[in-house]
Amino acid sequence: MNIKNYLSIAVVIVLMNSCATKTNTVTKTEVIKTNAINVDAVLAHAEKQLALQTAIAESQNKIPRTVTADGEMHWAHENFDWTEGFFPGSQWFLYKATNNEAWKTRAEKSQALFEEHKYKTTNHDLGFVFNNSFGHGYELTGNDDFKAVMIEAAKSLSTRFNPTVGCIQSWDVDRGWQAERGWKYPVIIDNMMNLELLFKVSEFTGDPKYKEIAIAHANTTLKNHFRADNSSYHVVDYDPETGDVRFKHTAQGTAHESAWTRGQAWGLYGYALCYRYTKDPAYLDMAKKIASYIINQKNQKNGIPYWDYDAENIPNEPYDVSAACVTASALLELNTYTNDAYKADVERILTSLATDEFTAEIGTNHNFILKHSVGSIPHNAEIDVPLNYADYYYLEALLRYKEQYEK
Repeated sequence: MNIKNYLSIAVVIVLMNSCATKTNTVTKTEVIKTNAINVDAVLAHAEKQLALQTAIAESQNKIPRTVTADGEMHWAHENFDWTEGFFPGSQWFLYKATNNEAWKTRAEKSQALFEEHKYKTTNHDLGFVFNNSFGHGYELTGNDDFKAVMIEAAKSLSTRFNPTVGCIQSWDVDRGWQAERGWKYPVIIDNMMNLELLFKVSEFTGDPKYKEIAIAHANTTLKNHFRADNSSYHVVDYDPETGDVRFKHTAQGTAHESAWTRGQAWGLYGYALCYRYTKDPAYLDMAKKIASYIINQKNQKNGIPYWDYDAENIPNEPYDVSAACVTASALLELNTYTNDAYKADVERILTSLATDEFTAEIGTNHNFILKHSVGSIPHNAEIDVPLNYADYYYLEALLRYKEQYEK
């Protein structure tokens, strides 16, 4: 891949300095550099890569998630996987970008693999799964069957809401590693990303209860998850009987008081979307504060952060490209509320992501678009590998950028 094909590197601005008479007019030509990205070229590359990945996935009737430490494809778990919605979501993005009916067919086939998970009440990630797949499908096709799936998923998700706490419970604590932490009602910052499903379903049905749950969750998280510097804890554990905060911990960061990078991005994205649906200025204010925190971090390379802003061995720590992609997409939404205040920051991130350092050559990387993401270092899982949700938020950011700046 040639980076020269991806970057628009110069624009010419003609500055006219006029004197009192036209005969004394002086024309000055100045060439300035810009980081504006050639979105069409990047999307064309992404389409070729995901077409190869889709062919393999369809032959296995599975959904790509990441690559194992041994370099093999890691497919999404068939019984449930919080990442299963991102692959069809990426296919829907390519349908939107190309109007190629083949991508519509592929997306429908992929999301059908997990449709029955809409009834699951044991996981909080139904928003990730169904809003990012069936949600895009409904938006692009108007298929009422897709809307019905989203409504059922929202019903399932809402069963995890405790009005005493004011939040949706993230993880169950009766099994697995979560049972070993002493938690009773853990709520993770990631859960902000599941609220969009609830907002949409209230719009679909006219029933305000889903939106009310989303607002309560956002307000409780706003109250308890953030530090004085506007960084976020990963996990806040509550007493389900009193609603009191018991612990403020991490699960995927380097320490309880560290700023796990993707967690900061989840919070930014979550409050930007909450503002979109409510126009509550408190949410916009929080999103702007998180954006400022992220942008002012020194522990990143041209907008690409390491996996935790407080990791001990920076710069000898893995990057988390997925966090950069979520951040870029969220900043693009925030731009629409702030007169493009973050355009330069977005362009810095997208320009970096388009380089050979982070974008895989076609036919490599098990046909994921991007390299160098991190799932969870404390769990020794998915370290310096591609992730399907990095690709998803990258495509979303590219399309948002194109819609805003390449009309």
